[in-house]
Amino acid sequence: MAKNPDVIEIRFPNRSEYVGVVRLAVSGLAARCNCTIDEIEDLKIAVTEACTNAVLHGYNGKSGQGLVRCLPGANELTVEVIDQGVGFNVKKALANAGQGSKNTTPGLGLGLTFIQTLMNEMKVSSTLKNGTTVRFKKIHA
Repeated sequence: MAKNPDVIEIRFPNRSEYVGVVRLAVSGLAARCNCTIDEIEDLKIAVTEACTNAVLHGYNGKSGQGLVRCLPGANELTVEVIDQGVGFNVKKALANAGQGSKNTTPGLGLGLTFIQTLMNEMKVSSTLKNGTTVRFKKIHA
């Protein structure tokens, strides 16, 4: 990735009590980028879902760290939520989203569906034993 002086990075321990801190920081940045209240609310939900997935599934209960990278643009805000944890099968998780007990990774997938619905773009990349990156973009007026 090319060096961008406007990139903001937040590292957080993979514990649920830090998800709200990250959510607040990203919503503050979105406000600074002139996002509307509705766009900020959408971003807050997306950040919460992505960070919660990293905390709950990224390290399987072992200690680790998440990284949130925010890339403000002229009329958009791109957010990446990254962990270096266990990874997962993205296609399987999205296919199983919302299927209850049939889902072999409980809780994983539905949050990604929320992000995909609320954001203008979303991409998930994950490699088993090497972690996951959820990248999403909100385009604003």
